[in-house]
Amino acid sequence: MHDIRLIRDSPQAFDEGRRRRGLEPLAALLLALDDERRAAIARSQAAQERRNAASKEIGAAMKSGDKEKADALKAEVATLKDTMGAIEADEKTAIAALNEALSEIPNTPLDDVPEGADEDDNAQVRVVGDKPAFDFEPKEHFDIGEALGQMDFESAAKLSGARFVVLKGGLARLERALMQFMLDLHVDHHGYTEVDPPVLVRDDAMFGTAQLPKFEEDQFAAYAGKSTGEQEGDYHWLIPTAEVPLTNLVRESIVEQDKLPMRFTAGTYCFRAEAGAAGRDTRGMIRQHQFHKVEMVSITTPEQALEEHERMTACAEEVLKRLGLHYRVMLLCTGDMGFASQRTYDLEVWLPGQNRYREISSCSVCGDFQARRMNARYRSDKGPRFVHTLNGSGVAVGRALVAVLENYQNADGSVNVPEALRGYMGGLKVIGAA
Repeated sequence: MHDIRLIRDSPQAFDEGRRRRGLEPLAALLLALDDERRAAIARSQAAQERRNAASKEIGAAMKSGDKEKADALKAEVATLKDTMGAIEADEKTAIAALNEALSEIPNTPLDDVPEGADEDDNAQVRVVGDKPAFDFEPKEHFDIGEALGQMDFESAAKLSGARFVVLKGGLARLERALMQFMLDLHVDHHGYTEVDPPVLVRDDAMFGTAQLPKFEEDQFAAYAGKSTGEQEGDYHWLIPTAEVPLTNLVRESIVEQDKLPMRFTAGTYCFRAEAGAAGRDTRGMIRQHQFHKVEMVSITTPEQALEEHERMTACAEEVLKRLGLHYRVMLLCTGDMGFASQRTYDLEVWLPGQNRYREISSCSVCGDFQARRMNARYRSDKGPRFVHTLNGSGVAVGRALVAVLENYQNADGSVNVPEALRGYMGGLKVIGAA
C-alpha cells in the first residue's frame, strides 16, 4: 500500500511508476481524496474542540451568574452534539475512500525493472544447465503419468471437477519426496525456519499480502456450516500461497532490528480459482485449483532487501540444480510483474514434452508495500520503521513433479528418480507402471 504523504511529496514520480506499468496517472485524484480526508478531519477536530471549550465556558458562566450566556452555550453544545455524528461519519467516509483507492493500486517497480507489456518483454538474466537429449520423442507429463497408471484426472473430475488430479503409488510418493527434499534443503542449508501455518485465514491476512480486495475472484472462500457469509466471522479464505500466513506472522507488531532478517519456509496445499485462466493449461498439472508448494518468506530492513532478493532466488535455484533440471532466470518486465512486487525473478524450467520453458518459481521483493497494509514494523535507532518483505516459491511442488517426469522419462514409459530424491523414495531408482 502506498504512503499518501510520499505521493503528495512526489506526485510526478508516483505517476511515472504507473506509466511504466502501463497505467494512467492517478496522483491528482488521490491528492483530491486526501484533501477531502484532511478537510473532514479538520472539521471533526474543530467541532470537538469547540464542544469541549463551550462545555467549560458553561461552568464559568454559571459560576459568574450569567444565566443567559450559560443557556446560549448549552444550546450551542446541544447543536454540536446533534451534528457531531454526521461530521464524524463524513470523516470516516473520507478516510475509507482514500484507503480503498490506495488499496487497489499496485506497487511501483524499481528502476532496474525493464518496461514492457507482457511476458514477451521479460529479460533473460542467465541460463543454467543443458537441455536433455532423447533418442525418442519425449512425452508430456500427463501422458507419462496416465500410462504409468498413477496419474488419474478422470477420478479427480468425478470427485471435484476440472483442474484436479489423483496421484497414486510411485508418483504420489515422488510428490511427497519433492516437498520433503525442498524443505530439508531450505532449513538445513539455507537457514530458513520451518513453519506449519494454517491454510484458512481471515480477511485481514489476505488484505495484508494484497490478495484482497483486488483479486477476490481468484480466491476460494470456505464457509462454516452454511453457503452464505452473511454473518461476520463465519468464513475464511483458503490460502493461494503460504506467503499469506508466513508474511502475516509479523502483522501488527514491532520486531527488534537484530532479529532481522527473519526467514520462514513452509510446505502447504495452495488453492487458486484460476478465474483468469479459462482455456489455459486445461489438461495436466500445470494449472490446478489445489496444489502443493514450498514457499520462502523474508522479513528485512530496507537496507537488506535487495541483497536478500538475490539470496532468495539463489535458494530456489539450488533446488533445480540439485534435481539436475535445466532452467533459465527471467527478470519480469513492468507489465508482467505481480501487484505487490517491486521486482520479480521467475525461474523457468525446461519441459521437453512441451518443448518450452515454464515458470516453476517466482521470487519478489515488495519493499514496504505489504508492511503498510499489515502495520508490520521494526525498532530502529530512529524509531519504528516499516519492514520490507520478500516472497518466493522454493519451488512449486506439482510443477517440479511435472519437470522430473518429462526430463527423466525413458523410452519404455518408466521414469528415473533423480539422485537427490532417492533417499526419500526408499532407494527407488526407477518408477515403472503400477
